[in-house]
Amino acid sequence: MEQKTVSKLIRRDMTIGEVVQNYPSLAEVLMESGVHCVGCGASYYETLEQGLAGHGKSDKEIDSIIKKLNQSIPKESGSSDKLIITERAAKKLEEILKKNHKENMGLRIKVEAGGCSGYQYGFELEEKKGKDDSMIKVNSVKFFVDKESMTLLKGAKVDYVDALTGAGFKISNPNAKSTCSCGQSFR
Repeated sequence: MEQKTVSKLIRRDMTIGEVVQNYPSLAEVLMESGVHCVGCGASYYETLEQGLAGHGKSDKEIDSIIKKLNQSIPKESGSSDKLIITERAAKKLEEILKKNHKENMGLRIKVEAGGCSGYQYGFELEEKKGKDDSMIKVNSVKFFVDKESMTLLKGAKVDYVDALTGAGFKISNPNAKSTCSCGQSFR
């Protein structure tokens, strides 16, 4: 059963890091606006207002950028007790499957032991849902998650990000106590 979630609105007093953590694809909007410090240490204590003003933006320009950020929040499918998939991630998967003539497949999202922080995310194409899998269907594509991985991914969000730092599926996981600098492993 698909359920739409309510997006958290972007405000001036949110930190740059909080915005990027909740909505990784919004890093592109910030960088287009001249804010390239989306991954630096300051992004975790500097508010959007401070960061934008520090880059020479006027109050009117800040309001305009905040509005654009809110309009750019990706649409999501799923629920807070499951895995949330953005429309951008679903569209990218659909594009990948069509390009490789694998329209009948879906994307398996899993959590495995490993990485520099204890667990790491894994992605692979798969034909069908396993016995104990959850399946999330967004538009015409399917995402599969095994039962054990789902316990570590409840409320997490899968998005597709195409930024200067790299392109790929990105998971924002509220269950992670800490992550490595690349964001691919967590504890």
